[in-house]
Amino acid sequence: MGSVALIMSKLEKNTFRISNRLFMFKHHRYPKAIILQAVYFKLRFTLSYRDVEELLEIRGVKVDHSTIQRWVFKFSPEIERNMHKRKYQVGNSWRMDETYVKVAGKDRYLYRAVDKEGTPLIFF
Repeated sequence: MGSVALIMSKLEKNTFRISNRLFMFKHHRYPKAIILQAVYFKLRFTLSYRDVEELLEIRGVKVDHSTIQRWVFKFSPEIERNMHKRKYQVGNSWRMDETYVKVAGKDRYLYRAVDKEGTPLIFF
């Protein structure tokens, strides 16, 4: 009887954890897109919470900087987990090639990152 209760409690915890991820934007005043945009601004660019608040206000969204801080604390671990799932795995060795390419009669500088096997990773 004790082991059944233990298993049930573990199942309930796992169910809560999964449902927490699925419904983590539920019951928020702002839509998911605005929350993610605010968290993106804070994490991608080295801005203060008040700077992010000002950027959102320019876009017509009135939100307090302390709310943005709570969003960053709450949603950044989940965003990081998603990012690591999508991240392209690079081997231990990679090289950066750079060259000039003529495009429409003008010289353009081209960077290209390749891994050990010669697979292109980045072009810019």
